[in-house]
Amino acid sequence: MKAPDLFVSAGPGPGDRAWTVADVTRRARQLIEGGFTRLWVRGEVTGFKAYRSGHWYFTLRDQQAQVRCVMWRSDNLGHAAPAEGTQVFVEAQPTVWDERGEFRLTVRQLVPMDATGPWQRRLEQAKAALERDGLLDPSRKRPLPAFPSCVGVVTSPDGAALRDMVSVLRRRWPAVEVLLVPARVQGEGAEGELLQALARVNRLPQVDVVIVGRGGGAREDLWVFNAERVARAVAAQRAPTISAVGHETDVTLTDLVADHRAPTPSAAAEAAVPDRAAVAQLVATLARRLGHGLSRRTALGRERLDRTGDRLEAAMRWQLDDRANRLGRLAAGLDALSPLKVLQRGYAVARDEQGGVMKRVAQFGPGTPFRLTVSDGDVRARAAGSQPGGHS
Repeated sequence: MKAPDLFVSAGPGPGDRAWTVADVTRRARQLIEGGFTRLWVRGEVTGFKAYRSGHWYFTLRDQQAQVRCVMWRSDNLGHAAPAEGTQVFVEAQPTVWDERGEFRLTVRQLVPMDATGPWQRRLEQAKAALERDGLLDPSRKRPLPAFPSCVGVVTSPDGAALRDMVSVLRRRWPAVEVLLVPARVQGEGAEGELLQALARVNRLPQVDVVIVGRGGGAREDLWVFNAERVARAVAAQRAPTISAVGHETDVTLTDLVADHRAPTPSAAAEAAVPDRAAVAQLVATLARRLGHGLSRRTALGRERLDRTGDRLEAAMRWQLDDRANRLGRLAAGLDALSPLKVLQRGYAVARDEQGGVMKRVAQFGPGTPFRLTVSDGDVRARAAGSQPGGHS
C-alpha cells in the first residue's frame, strides 16, 4: 500500500483562497477612508487618557453607540484636555487601526459644546442678516480679471500664508504687482485691523483683485472671518475678491460673500493670476493658427490675382485688336479718299502762285501762270486762254 495515495486532494482547499488578517484590515481601512471625508461628530467623552507622548486616547459615545478616538499631539497642542463626560464636537477622519483591527476616529479638532453655543448663535444671526441683504446671493458674484496687473493682499505680514501667496504669484505671473495691506488675522483687535485694511485697499484704484486670507488654524482662530462687519467689508470691495481662510474643510462668512472662495492661500494666488507657461503656449498656438490662416489667405489671394491678371490681359488684348482693326478700316477709308489716289488715276490739280486750287475757268485768264500738280510732281504752266464750259 502506498501511503501518499491516501492524501491526494480532490480539489482546492480553503487555504488557496483565504486572506490574511492584515489583508482584511488593510482593505477595510481603504474602504472606510475612501468612503468618508473629514466630518464633524458630536458625542460625550469617556475613558480619556493622555499619554507621555502627548497623544490623547478616548471614547466618544452617545445613547446608541460609541467609537474609539485618537488625537495626536500635533493636533491637541494648545487645547485643554476634556473632562470625563464633556459633550464635544470633533472634526475627525474615520479609519481602521490595523494593529488592533479596530474602527476609530482620528481627531483633528475638538471643541466643547458649551464653548460653541454662543459662537454658533452669533454665526447664524450674522449669516441670516447677510442673506437678508442679498450678500449671499450667488448671482452677485463677479468674475475674476483674466490678466490683473495689481493684486492687493490683506493678511498678516508674519504668516506663512503671505510667503506662499507671493511665491505662487511670482512663479505664475512675474509681471503682477503685489500690494500687502497688513492686518492681524486672529486674537484681540484683529477685527478692527481687518476692517481698516479692507477700507484702505478699497481706496487703491490700481488694485484689480483683492485676496483676503490666512493659513489654517483652530476653529476659534478663524472666527474673526465670521464677523458680520468683516464679511460686509469684503462684500463692499470695489475689485473682485478672493477669500482664502483656513484649510479646505473650513468655510467662513467671508468665503460665502467673496466673489471666489479658495481652499488655501496658495490656491487663491493660483486663481488670481494666469499661468505664464499656459499663456505662452496659448499665444504660440494662436500664432501658428494665425500664420496658417495668413498663408492660406495669401495663397488664395495670389490665385485670385493670377486669374484676374489673365482676364485683364485677355481683355486688353481684345481691346487692342479691336482698336487696331478699327484703325485699319479708317486708314483704308482715308487712303481711298486721298487726293493723291485721285491723281494716280490720271487727274491733275491746278494751283495759282499762292498755292490755292484753281477751280473755275475765270481764274485762267490769258497768260495767267499756274502750277499743275500731277501724280509725280508739279508742272509750271501759263494759260493761253479759256472759254466757259469748254476747253482752254
